[in-house]
Amino acid sequence: RSVYDGQEHGLFMEKLDARIRNHDREIEKMCNHHFQGFVDSITELLKVRGEAQKLKSQVTDTNSRLQDDGKDLTGSMEELIQCRVQQRNIATTIDKLTHCLPVLEMYSRLQEQMRAKRYYPALRTLEQLEQTCLPRAGEYRFCSIMAENIPKLRTQIRDTAMTQLRDFLESIRKHSDKIGETAIKQAQLQRSLDSSVSTQPRALFGRRSRKEAAAALAGTDSSGQGGSPVSEQDSGILDVEDEEEEDEVPGAHDLVDFSPVYRCLHIYTVLGLRDVFENYYRKQRRKQARLVLQPHSNMHETLEGYRRYFNQIVGFFVVEDHVLHTTQGLVNRAYVEELWELALSKIVAALRTHSSYCDNPDLVLDLKNLIVLFADTLQGYGFPVSQLFDMLLEMREQYGEILLKRWNVTFRQVLDQDNYSPIPVSTEEEFRHYTSQFPLQDPELEKLPFPKKLPFSEFVPKVYCQLKEFIYACLKYSEDLHLSSTEVDDMIRKSTNLLLTRTLSHCLQYAIKKKNVGLAELVQVIINTTHLEQSCHFLEEFISNITNVPPDTANATKLYGTSTFKDARHAAEAEIYTSLNAKIDQFLQLADYDWMAAVQEGRTLEPSDYLIDLIAFLKSTFSVFTNLPLLDLFTQWDWSTYLADYGKPTCKYLRVNPHTALALLEKMKETSRKNNVFAQFRKTDRDRQKLIDTVIKQLRNLIAQHHT
Repeated sequence: RSVYDGQEHGLFMEKLDARIRNHDREIEKMCNHHFQGFVDSITELLKVRGEAQKLKSQVTDTNSRLQDDGKDLTGSMEELIQCRVQQRNIATTIDKLTHCLPVLEMYSRLQEQMRAKRYYPALRTLEQLEQTCLPRAGEYRFCSIMAENIPKLRTQIRDTAMTQLRDFLESIRKHSDKIGETAIKQAQLQRSLDSSVSTQPRALFGRRSRKEAAAALAGTDSSGQGGSPVSEQDSGILDVEDEEEEDEVPGAHDLVDFSPVYRCLHIYTVLGLRDVFENYYRKQRRKQARLVLQPHSNMHETLEGYRRYFNQIVGFFVVEDHVLHTTQGLVNRAYVEELWELALSKIVAALRTHSSYCDNPDLVLDLKNLIVLFADTLQGYGFPVSQLFDMLLEMREQYGEILLKRWNVTFRQVLDQDNYSPIPVSTEEEFRHYTSQFPLQDPELEKLPFPKKLPFSEFVPKVYCQLKEFIYACLKYSEDLHLSSTEVDDMIRKSTNLLLTRTLSHCLQYAIKKKNVGLAELVQVIINTTHLEQSCHFLEEFISNITNVPPDTANATKLYGTSTFKDARHAAEAEIYTSLNAKIDQFLQLADYDWMAAVQEGRTLEPSDYLIDLIAFLKSTFSVFTNLPLLDLFTQWDWSTYLADYGKPTCKYLRVNPHTALALLEKMKETSRKNNVFAQFRKTDRDRQKLIDTVIKQLRNLIAQHHT
């Protein structure tokens, strides 16, 4: 630009031409230097051209011959290429078929399993088809169709399995009674063979059924977890009439096929829905538990009603216990224990309510035995049953009250039917018959010849036998309650005390206080109660013998029979006194007596007729009193025994009041000086008078001592 912009253009062109001329001279020099080599090269090139022409001719000729010779080879090669293509296509086809045929075979097997309702194997086949076979087969239309059907088949299997489970649960609910009955029979049989119940009654599931044997041959364990379930079509309850062996109580496996539970559990586990299945199963079983635990309104009317109630409960928990031990987590120990706690509270409440309606001791006793068997059966499966035994002890009070009511009726019948006369016996057999019923110990009476009379009336041996029957009835209830001998003994003694102090005491009071009871009957009541009082220690021994608890055991309850019979005797004595005074008052109140009898000629003054009648009445009455041992104090003059034993519980004359005895002796002392109605007590002997004075003095000292 500087050249064009300036004025030196011409000079630049001159310099440039000079430069070109210099380069041309250098080129010319170079060409002159290499010219000979160039000529030689051209000469060589011309020679090569000739040779190339020859080679071209030879190549053309060779090519022509090669083309002619290669036509057959080319055809063969084309055929070979075609064969290789076909071979490759065949290999590809075989490979595809190798992957597709297992899919088709497996799908065919799946269809057969679905038709045969073998859903668990079908689910396994479906899983293998989806995860292994279909991915290997590639994308084909039939594979797409199969893939689209897989969720539908899963849903169908799931719904069908759930339907079978519902059928199983419904059948179990309907047949819980039979299942429980079988379990209780098994426990009862085992209990009869071994009273200690040392072997758990889980043997209910020990004997394998034919279906389980078939499962073992097929490689399936008894719980159905080792493989596919054996039976795919069942409601859960088997017909065991053909399977039942002679003289053997069928086990629960002979009654129940649990494969629907196992199958549905496996299916839902494979589907990833185990939690859903567990929640559904537990929810349904809780609903069934509420139905089972709801007793019928008339359950208390018959023992069969209680038996059905217990059978259903046992059946329910036998099934749950088996599911607990044959499945992994479908139900756990916490769930079963929670269910049992709920059941136990409802059972106890229902039994308390319904047993309160019962007034039949035999039914209560049978119910107690049924509850014990029910508790022992469930205890064998590991369920705690202490609340049931506590409730049985509560029922013991109710049972005792019912017994008291029954024995109240029995005692009243015995007292009403008694003739209140000494029992005549004419033969040794009759005598032994009565002494076998009542422990009479009277050597003097045994020495007397036949015929003779027992001092008491019929109601003494009858009452004594009824007391023993009551004790036996109490003992029956105490059996199998897992109580110690001391507890049983204490329970029986307390119940017997209630019978003596409340029931028998009231009945005796009723017999004494009822209308139209004569003095002879009251005297016989006194004699009877005296003998019953003497028999109390025999009752003590009887209780000790049947409970194996010595009567002198520390803190042992004592019988109150002595005080009961003494109170009855005291009431009879008071009634005699009242009746006698009333009768004397009647004599004195009669208006037809001539109170101022006139003196007849030649005769001395005679007493009024009312006094004669009164003395005759008193003589006949006192002749009855001679049978009373309370009178031995005066008739046999047994004051030394009275004074020595006074104040002791075993005193023979415990009911004799010293004030009354003193008043009577003073009357006798006064009578000895006068001629009055007590003439039969007068003694002309002065020693006897001194003896009366001595006894009076001793009685006054006795009264003074006890008063201070």
